[in-house]
Amino acid sequence: MLEKQSLVWLVNEFDFISEYLAPLAGPGGLGLKDDAAILKPRDGTDLILTKDTMVEGVHFPTNDYGTSLSSKLLRVNLSDLAAKGAIPVGYLLSVALPKTVGGKFFKDFRDGLREIQNLFDFNLLGGDTVVTEGQIVITATMIGEVPTGSMVKRDGAKVGDSVWVSGTLGDAYLGLKTIFEVNACLNINKNDIKHFRSAYYSPVPRLLIANQLRRYATSCIDISDGLVADALHLSHASNVNITVNIDDIPISDQSQRWLLLQSDYDEALKKFLNWGDDYELLFTINSKYDDFFKRVSSNLGLRLTKIGRVCEGKGVNVVKASKSIRFDETGHKHMFVNNKLS
Repeated sequence: MLEKQSLVWLVNEFDFISEYLAPLAGPGGLGLKDDAAILKPRDGTDLILTKDTMVEGVHFPTNDYGTSLSSKLLRVNLSDLAAKGAIPVGYLLSVALPKTVGGKFFKDFRDGLREIQNLFDFNLLGGDTVVTEGQIVITATMIGEVPTGSMVKRDGAKVGDSVWVSGTLGDAYLGLKTIFEVNACLNINKNDIKHFRSAYYSPVPRLLIANQLRRYATSCIDISDGLVADALHLSHASNVNITVNIDDIPISDQSQRWLLLQSDYDEALKKFLNWGDDYELLFTINSKYDDFFKRVSSNLGLRLTKIGRVCEGKGVNVVKASKSIRFDETGHKHMFVNNKLS
């Protein structure tokens, strides 16, 4: 199914498909020798589709490749499936590459895809490859499944619901800072830097709680644009107000150490929470299930934290000691200019 539209790569495009990508294909991909794939939903299931694109210089730094590039592409798509309560069954891949990339890039790209496929048990179905005169552009269309009628949407939050988040927030932002800003590494130990960079390059899709989300979540979204921005998406979809207590937001010990070094803790925390790239889940549940989700957190070894409540009204309120905190920005749309954060 992967179409061959150019013969001018340093490594022949046909070879890229047959040598590097075809071994990743499942039965539905037909060995990537056809113009289409075939996928039959299992009885009693709905197919869930999501798509994410990563552009060099926008979503990842120029010339920053390695296995993490393709690995992260699949990870962020899996995060979207997790927010729907879905499990992955396969994906379509679109790759636009400049003529100058060679064999090492192809090997690393394949290895990143294979790592995630093996971790989460799904296969490549097909896609498209092209040559571009510009930057690298890669896209994955991820296909998942849920029991019929059980997909978690954004529009079901109800007044009185609790607001929860998985994992910790802000570590990926600090990962980028330590990569591009020398001063950001001052007074940070090497293990903390490793933690921050892992959070940026290798976000963990929270598929572990897909089943619980399908059964109990009234709404859910993955945090890609920043906590406030994505809470606002839930607010708009559900026509409710999302109120978050900033003191309850889960922050890693590593990030807390960094925040305590900043001259203005509160302003640093705002930027920290607004950046995005966390790929954690923000979800709402009926408050009667609060204790149940505390047990789920303990049983799975996955940090799940209640951070607020759903109220009447619209928009997002972030409060500290009952006083509202103003956010001048709600989500940071970043780019990399000359490999610097912008």
